[in-house]
Amino acid sequence: MKIYCNPLNFGYKYQFNKQDDGSVVASREAADPSLIRFRGKYLLFPSMTAGFLYSEDLVHWEFQPTEHLPIYDYAPDVRTAGEYLYFCASSHEEGVFYRTRDPFGDEYERIEGAFPFWDPDLFVDEDGKFYFYWGSSTTEPLYGIELDPATMQPIGKKAALCAIDTEVKGYERNGENHVPSRSKEEMEMILAGLDRQNMPESMKEAARNYIMERPYMEGVWVNKHDGTYYLQYGTPSSGHNIYGDGVYVSDRPLGPYVLAKNNPYSYKPGGFLPGAGHGSTMEDEDGSVWHISTMRICKNHNFERRIGLWPAGYDGDGELFCNQRYGDWPMDLEKLRRDPWANPDWMLLSYGAKITASSVAEKKVITDAAAAAMGRTKTEEVSYDPQNVCDENIQTWWKADVAKTKETPQWISLDLGKICNVHAVQINFADDDLRPELPEGFGLRDALMQERWIDRTPQKTRWLLEGSVDGKDYFVIEDKRQAETDLPHDMVVSEDGWKLRYVRLTVTELPYGQAPCVSGLRVFGLGGGKLPAKPAQVTADLRTSLDLDVNWKDGAAVSDSAGGNSRDDSRDAGTDAETDAGTDAGTEGKSWDPAVGYVVNWGYAPDKLYHSYQVFDKRVSIGGLVKDQALYLRVDSFNENGITEGDVRKIL
Repeated sequence: MKIYCNPLNFGYKYQFNKQDDGSVVASREAADPSLIRFRGKYLLFPSMTAGFLYSEDLVHWEFQPTEHLPIYDYAPDVRTAGEYLYFCASSHEEGVFYRTRDPFGDEYERIEGAFPFWDPDLFVDEDGKFYFYWGSSTTEPLYGIELDPATMQPIGKKAALCAIDTEVKGYERNGENHVPSRSKEEMEMILAGLDRQNMPESMKEAARNYIMERPYMEGVWVNKHDGTYYLQYGTPSSGHNIYGDGVYVSDRPLGPYVLAKNNPYSYKPGGFLPGAGHGSTMEDEDGSVWHISTMRICKNHNFERRIGLWPAGYDGDGELFCNQRYGDWPMDLEKLRRDPWANPDWMLLSYGAKITASSVAEKKVITDAAAAAMGRTKTEEVSYDPQNVCDENIQTWWKADVAKTKETPQWISLDLGKICNVHAVQINFADDDLRPELPEGFGLRDALMQERWIDRTPQKTRWLLEGSVDGKDYFVIEDKRQAETDLPHDMVVSEDGWKLRYVRLTVTELPYGQAPCVSGLRVFGLGGGKLPAKPAQVTADLRTSLDLDVNWKDGAAVSDSAGGNSRDDSRDAGTDAETDAGTDAGTEGKSWDPAVGYVVNWGYAPDKLYHSYQVFDKRVSIGGLVKDQALYLRVDSFNENGITEGDVRKIL
């Protein structure tokens, strides 16, 4: 088995970012990934990584540093043409291309372009012609032009390809769940203060766009399939859960392009780690299609982000799709190659589990800077409650007491409530207002109107993971107390599994000697119980032409009160060896177990429910619709034992 889990498991580099008060805070970042195949390897180039990652199988990644590429330029684009790998990245000052036959040798030929560009993408057509695309703006469209392969100079004039239209494309509206973060009054007061600031007009304009949450159209990537060009783009903002990728199609590389029916084709607003925008799409060595994009944390810094990879493809009608239903659970890569819509084998066991810890840091009060600018006082209390590690929210975490961390290794323990068949544990470390001593070689650099420094020094993340049946006698699951790696989203996997009830993590070393912060101690496997019932009494209210409010009830509770049940559409999530999970075995007496969570699926046809939103409540508001497009809906339920599909209904 080749199992991976999002965010991808590699060493995200620390960024030392200058704050408004002049201080420097460190947090990790990687974003805007370009993923390609080159000479038998998969190469992954994310922003702010000071190099690239490479892999033989898309699961295990190694880091290759670079000294000759512009590592502080955002949105690196990488493509292959013949024996060469071509590289370029965003710059407002110059447009430069680099090419090499051997990226591991770190020697690149520099080729001057004709103009500066932001969020670039080079596409090489089947006939050998080069086409170049770029754009990242709240007002400008995406552009494309043909380039001379020998000189990388333009041929002809640039073409405007597509633009933002929030009246039609609901998924382009900005804000968390497409809802503005500030009122009109708040925006006006902040903007008035901004106008009084002494700064370049270009910076003011960028700040206005950020404050007003104007949606971006950015991060273009073009693929060709069966004679159709698929122009993909990121929108509306990487700082929100609804960051996704839309797609336009054309029969010519420079258009005209029209909006594809399936939009947004990459969209992950729910789950542990949301966001799935600004990325790339690639066919692997077997012809399977994969989409890789940017995922959102954005607590320590507005660009605190991670990388996610999902199965994708083209359906029988040529629509580009991406499966993100359980997009941050362990995924079997080989199984998804055979069927990109295959359900996960292992269920989430740790949601809401009882947590104990060696110590807990005191709560912290944060003052809202935007409110302060308006003369108001607005504070937020941040709790480091150990329960945060099992709430399926990467923006909350347990933090150990700083003083006690210096005395002895700190630990956190999870109680599943019963003995389960555990197959995977994902350990997600967080950073919390990290202000270490500035390392040797520190020096701030400009990067997207901010000042930062990337620490290339190898770090270490070390820990001991143990399991127990009774909470007294523990056995070692994985010992990384001597590890030389720095993996903030590491995962331990066992195909055979472990029978256990308790999981204990002891943290022995972290970068810069920081106190342990864990946002997710996520346990996956099979609970050995019964499937959840189909969600009952589902209602769907089309509040506007772009917004859908969906409500439902736990089918198990409704079924029990009604004295009956229906087992239609249930799916097996496991094998006969796993206590017959998802089958009728052992269901005497009670028909269903309660649901843990739900996945709301929708699409423009009953067999094309390509969009999804995972929640742990019994309601959700979907704001990513396309105006006047046909709309079908299905709500699925899941628990520790499997997945049960709901009924498909027509909404519009």
